[in-house]
Amino acid sequence: MSGHEIHWLALSVFIFFFALVTIMGFVASRWKSGDLSQLHEWGLGGRRFGTVITWFLIGGDFYTAYTIIAVPALVFAMGAYGFFALPYTIVVYPIVFLLMPRLWSVCHKHNYVTTADFVQGRYSHRWLALAVALTGILATMPYIALQLVGMQVVIEQMGLGGEGIVGDLPLIIAFFILALYTYSSGLRAPAMIAFVKDIMIYIVVFAAIALIPLKLGGYGHVFELAGAALAAKNDPAKGLILSGKQILPFATLALGSAMAAFMYPHTTTGVMSSASRDVVRKNAIFLPAYTILLGLIAMLGFMGLAVGISVKSPNQIVPSLFENIFPEWFVGFSFAAIAIGALVPASIMSIGAANLFTRNVWKAFINPNMSHEAESRSAKLMSLIVKVGALAFIIFLPTQFSINLQLLGGVWILQTFPAIALGLYRTKLHPQALLLGWAAGMGVGSWMAFSIGIKPVYPVVIGGDTYAIYIGLIALALNLIVSVAANGLLKLRKDYAIMDQTNATDYEAKDA
Repeated sequence: MSGHEIHWLALSVFIFFFALVTIMGFVASRWKSGDLSQLHEWGLGGRRFGTVITWFLIGGDFYTAYTIIAVPALVFAMGAYGFFALPYTIVVYPIVFLLMPRLWSVCHKHNYVTTADFVQGRYSHRWLALAVALTGILATMPYIALQLVGMQVVIEQMGLGGEGIVGDLPLIIAFFILALYTYSSGLRAPAMIAFVKDIMIYIVVFAAIALIPLKLGGYGHVFELAGAALAAKNDPAKGLILSGKQILPFATLALGSAMAAFMYPHTTTGVMSSASRDVVRKNAIFLPAYTILLGLIAMLGFMGLAVGISVKSPNQIVPSLFENIFPEWFVGFSFAAIAIGALVPASIMSIGAANLFTRNVWKAFINPNMSHEAESRSAKLMSLIVKVGALAFIIFLPTQFSINLQLLGGVWILQTFPAIALGLYRTKLHPQALLLGWAAGMGVGSWMAFSIGIKPVYPVVIGGDTYAIYIGLIALALNLIVSVAANGLLKLRKDYAIMDQTNATDYEAKDA
């Protein structure tokens, strides 16, 4: 299949499944029916999703189209270093098990819709809540844009790419459809579509890991060929196993990413939409099944090396691999799975960002007397604006720029960890101290990332030796140091007080 001619069979299969989920997106407005003029119904699905729906929903927004594209791309380009996503997704679920049931309980008790709502209630400090809200929106925008990268790659691979606005037209149409059914159905749309998305991706991945090694002479031969291809690059940082200098950045990336993952608005939105605390706990136990899938997806990078595919960008490796191995009809099915894998998380991300803006920016600072209906209308409109902004990233900026911005997103969102995660355990840090810590972490973390070309790890020199450490963890450490030091100074003031609207029992409530 050439990238310069339209491949009608693959395109027809792609359009069929895309049309199917589009219909599902609009039908979802009647599923688990509720008054969509209420923000908690539109933006949280009425908080009625059970274990199975929540499993698909959180998996749908956690394992995205860009995961399917980017993880194999990093393995293809770097070898073993690209597998940092595996320990990250193993470490994240104990964190979810400890933190997220407490978040669900307190938010359910007080009808909080966002993490910034929780921060506002926990500390009674609207500027700290605003910092959490703006950080969430800022970190989410390039993340949505990267879902478009995954969709853009497969659309171009089917021969629909091109120069200028005409080349971007298929992508614009696809996201316009996404915007319409998200506006219409809210969180119910991605929750329903997530079923189809996950089933399709499992079929594609299992077909790939079974058939491709079979055609290449088995996994042993795959590793042998991949190892030779990486060795030919004459770069000690690229190989089947980590070099000594890669272990620390690998470990800190995994840990920092795990700590950041459930601070994002889209993941916490999935948690808050759950019907009960037990649903959240069960999902912390069952969600690691997706890690198996991720490991298999990462293997596609080695398979691309083994096949000897040459691509202009590592992002093209999975589509190119599928074109080389599978019949055209299954290529269309696979590309549809990747595109749908972009729609689900992009929809949830836009809803999460819209909820933050409506509740913690517009209502908190501009129109505090908003009715519930006005909140819902504002969130729907904002969800459209967020999508348009994400689309602009892809159309008007180089793709690499948006990818680099997403790396900053992890650094940024990690700076909300002290206010949210420590707040869930009712630590006695003053909100002004947390705000100063947040500002220090955001400022220094952004400076470090930009100073080295927006890369995720920073070379720290200690005693003449250089250690590469994930910037997000360095910034978080500074954040905590400043917060604790400022808290100590604030305690010297006579008016030191923390106005907490929650109490200890709120965090253990088991109401369904």
